[in-house]
Amino acid sequence: MRFRFTAPLWEWGAQGGWFFVTVPEEFADDIREVPRMRRGFGAVRVRVTVGATSWSTSIFPDSTRGSYVLPLKKAVRTAEGIGEGDDVDIRLEVVDV
Repeated sequence: MRFRFTAPLWEWGAQGGWFFVTVPEEFADDIREVPRMRRGFGAVRVRVTVGATSWSTSIFPDSTRGSYVLPLKKAVRTAEGIGEGDDVDIRLEVVDV
């Protein structure tokens, strides 16, 4: 299951230093429908590419946004020159199926 989308980078207000991109709701619906073993916090394992940087991580459900959120670690933001509010082109592959 692969997706490509562009979304703005935002900082989690509850605890500074954590930055996320929200997965579009229509993709979240597709991801939710796939049967999988339950993981802590409802996490779903994914492989992500932003620009020339690829890594494995997890997306997490966020009931306030009605979707999943994808954390973007500092090393990725620095390597790709991404800052808060920037639109980020994401290639995401769900590997937790």
